[in-house]
Amino acid sequence: MSTEALQKNRQDLDHVVIRFVGDSGDGMQLTGTQFSTSAALLGNDIATFPNYPSEIRAPQGSLYGVSGFQVNIGATEINTPGDDLDLLVAMNPAALKMNVKDLKPGQMVLVDSDAFSRTNLQKAKYESNPLEDGSLSNYNVVAVPMTKLTREALKDTGLDSKSMTRSKNMFALGMLYWLYSKDPKHTEAFLQKKFKNKPQVVDANMKALKAGYHFADTLELMPTHYVIGPAEKEKGTYRIIMGNQATAWGLMAAAQKSGLELFLGSYPITPATDILHELVKWRHLNVTTFQAEDEIAGISSSIGASFAGKLAATSTSGPGLALKGEALGLAVMLEIPLVVVNVQRGGPSTGMPTKTEQADLMQAMYGRNGESPLIIVAAKSPADSYDMAFMAAKLSLEHMTPVILLTDGYIGNGSEPWRIKKLDEMPEIKHRRVTEYQEDFHPYVRDKKTLARPWAIPGTPGLEHVIGGLEKDKIDGHVSQDPVNHEEMVKLRADKVRKVKDYIPALETEFDQEGDLLVVGWGGTYGSLKTTVRKYKEQNPDAKVGLAHFSYINPLPHGVADTFSKFKQIIVPELNAGQFADLLRMTYPQFKYNKYDKIQGLPIGSEELIKEFNKILKAE
Repeated sequence: MSTEALQKNRQDLDHVVIRFVGDSGDGMQLTGTQFSTSAALLGNDIATFPNYPSEIRAPQGSLYGVSGFQVNIGATEINTPGDDLDLLVAMNPAALKMNVKDLKPGQMVLVDSDAFSRTNLQKAKYESNPLEDGSLSNYNVVAVPMTKLTREALKDTGLDSKSMTRSKNMFALGMLYWLYSKDPKHTEAFLQKKFKNKPQVVDANMKALKAGYHFADTLELMPTHYVIGPAEKEKGTYRIIMGNQATAWGLMAAAQKSGLELFLGSYPITPATDILHELVKWRHLNVTTFQAEDEIAGISSSIGASFAGKLAATSTSGPGLALKGEALGLAVMLEIPLVVVNVQRGGPSTGMPTKTEQADLMQAMYGRNGESPLIIVAAKSPADSYDMAFMAAKLSLEHMTPVILLTDGYIGNGSEPWRIKKLDEMPEIKHRRVTEYQEDFHPYVRDKKTLARPWAIPGTPGLEHVIGGLEKDKIDGHVSQDPVNHEEMVKLRADKVRKVKDYIPALETEFDQEGDLLVVGWGGTYGSLKTTVRKYKEQNPDAKVGLAHFSYINPLPHGVADTFSKFKQIIVPELNAGQFADLLRMTYPQFKYNKYDKIQGLPIGSEELIKEFNKILKAE
């Protein structure tokens, strides 16, 4: 950073929420990712929220074609991408119109004034230019001709006009690096690596980045630059990780820990595809990936791999989980280990494929024919996806039953700092694989504590047994249509899942352990709920509010009834129509549950939830 920049007025901040928005072709995801990575490398805590349209390339300038990337960076603990914005970067009128409502009054909106043409204003359904009609008087509007300035900076590169315009996102990024006292060197290194075979592209983007940085240094509308210090974190080596990447790595860690080869059979589907993309990179770690022709083939190949003795997994989203239902029931009947990752999205049907939701909970619980219970776990953040993928594999291998891991689009595409864990830090995995001859072997003789059956590998002399979707004898595994045996097998498979309760952590409560209100959540709402409870207690020091967040859904952990009984009121916020609240009501009917449901493809905001807390507590 230049000496002049350091001498300008500076202001220290504990955190800032920034949203980058524009057309799908404006590079907002790349811009947001680079700003987030640079902040993290300088020690800030971060949480991100990419939000993009389902169309691959929506009509340019249209309202429904806006692509966004939000990041919350801080010198303190960050658990959510934030609610109201401190800065909005809008590259066209449509982006401004769709997002300015979330900007705090008095805060800065940085726009590319060149994009506010009559045509673009009409596409955004503006009757007049908001940069001129006074409608933005509540905000600090910094209108910069980014397109013109970018082309001017790149006029000697030999690029055509359209190619030069593509670099305006780097111009905007350079301005933000100056504004928030960030060194552009990390992005410069990224550009050199990513486009090493395209030196002209590297040169253009580097020039645009530097031009934006130096332009901000001379702009009178930006007299202050901000400083956000490093956050205090547990000692260790950190990296930025996305939820889907963390899920893939958690599965690989489980394979390494258990001494098994990992197999993933999947069909690409938004927003889960990146799990497949990530695992493809790790063939040298005995990872086998298979891109199947459809969802049914994906899970069926994984069932075959599991039967052959591999740690098998398949990844999907809600529509894919529906197609996998029959084969998943087969895996329950076979009693073999299998991890099914469901990165939830808005539905039903194709629904809103790029938006987040938690609406597949009941599908995971009951979306199969017959009595077919299985283990269900849920990740609570991008980094937590590593731990929960590992635990899903561990539980599946040790209890010989399929496990569904629920994440969601917000977790899968979001990112945060993650302390890299050594394999020695992860729990031991004791799988049930049998590879040597056993006299008088019976495939369904069960472990007395867990009720798990042995995992016999095909082709091993002396371990031959019958396997398939038909009901089988409770001891030797041969096909059995005996009604009494069938009932006993159904109950055994259910009891096996229930016994998992003894092998998972008991429910814990954060903040107050008893009192006025218990906030109950599961999965990806954790960051929003923790941030909200912290804010509420800061605003209401006398209020006794606790947070109980569930990572284990089926079976539910020990301590639920005891925890719930210590609070006067319970509220269950969810990104669905109240599915977890309904599940709790079925399991623990002695308690009253206040529901707070949001089904907009967006995370729950703190302020909206605080209003709900006040409503409940004032009604007592």
